[in-house]
Amino acid sequence: MNGADTAWIIVATALVLFMTLPGLALFYGGLVRARNVLSVFMHCYAIACLMSVLWFAFGYSIAFGDGNAYWGGLGKMFLDGVTADSLSGTLPEILFFAFQMTFAIITPALIVGAYVERVGFGFVLIFSSLWMLICYAPVVHWIWGGGMLADGGIFGDTGARDFAGGIVVHETAGLAALIIAMFLGPRKNKTTPPHAPGYTMIGAAMLWVGWFGFNGGSQLAADGGAAMALTVTHISAATASLTWALWEKIKFGRASLVGMVTGTIAGLASITPASGFVGPVEALIIGAVAGILCQEAVNLIRNKLQIDDTLDVFAVHGVGGIFGTIMIAAFGAGSWAAQLGSLAIVGVFTIVVTVALVYITKLVAPLRVDDETEHNGLDISVHGERAYDITS
Repeated sequence: MNGADTAWIIVATALVLFMTLPGLALFYGGLVRARNVLSVFMHCYAIACLMSVLWFAFGYSIAFGDGNAYWGGLGKMFLDGVTADSLSGTLPEILFFAFQMTFAIITPALIVGAYVERVGFGFVLIFSSLWMLICYAPVVHWIWGGGMLADGGIFGDTGARDFAGGIVVHETAGLAALIIAMFLGPRKNKTTPPHAPGYTMIGAAMLWVGWFGFNGGSQLAADGGAAMALTVTHISAATASLTWALWEKIKFGRASLVGMVTGTIAGLASITPASGFVGPVEALIIGAVAGILCQEAVNLIRNKLQIDDTLDVFAVHGVGGIFGTIMIAAFGAGSWAAQLGSLAIVGVFTIVVTVALVYITKLVAPLRVDDETEHNGLDISVHGERAYDITS
């Protein structure tokens, strides 16, 4: 065991949890109507709790167990055989479990942004549970757990390069979000502006800080590689924030706070897969393109395709993660076949599994709330609470 590595990953684990609670909750919560903010907080909080238990019970074993190329197996259910003395590289295995648990929390939590303001709470809990175990955990095994897409797998010696989750986290969550949004259909009231852009800015800032643990921690060591991953993460986020705001100014005559901080998340998502493989100049390029590319993806999905992915999960996270994954090959840090092939395989798998799970979950829990509940807001109708005395 290396003490410095262990200390850094303990900090990184806390930072990644901080991304979901409270970062993502505030980022999403500020973008909805005032009568739905508590439901967004509830979705994020409940998912964090439920995924933690399920990762302990089954998810970690499926992802990092000693199964085969496709499935980690159930040999490490409930952390069977994992003690305080067990090692994973230079880290205590129990710490590696905890660090990866925070990824298993935030990935289904990202999907929340697609269905806010109109989804059934029971559906959220059941779907998120099944999706994390049946979709997310196997993909983790394929790429990070030595499975079929890793080095020595179906793409030969050079497998998929995904440092911190462009495929594993952002592509899977983005595609799942898009599919659920298509099943749900649009909200009844899409014209009400975000009720608290300040919440959104604070949440984005928390995500930005937490992302240092997300990407820097994925080095799994306290060394120069972690420092470089942290640095390129920051450069990409800052650059994408500026290009998003500039593109808004060119197109609409003004730059918005919500737009600028959404650009931050686009830059963070885009650098995530590449953060261990590129330097500062490449990060500047990735961020500069991401701020415009993801904004145009928002316009395409929201206005051209008329899909109500409420908080633009696919356009920002999905497109950003896919773009960053491709840029690894473009900068010569990975194989084109492995990068594109892995994106295709994981994409098809995610779509098929997500569609199947939506149908299965709908059998036991309503996908969408009724019109009266949607009109009155999920806070008071579903949870019996209200953040504000509001009439709008």
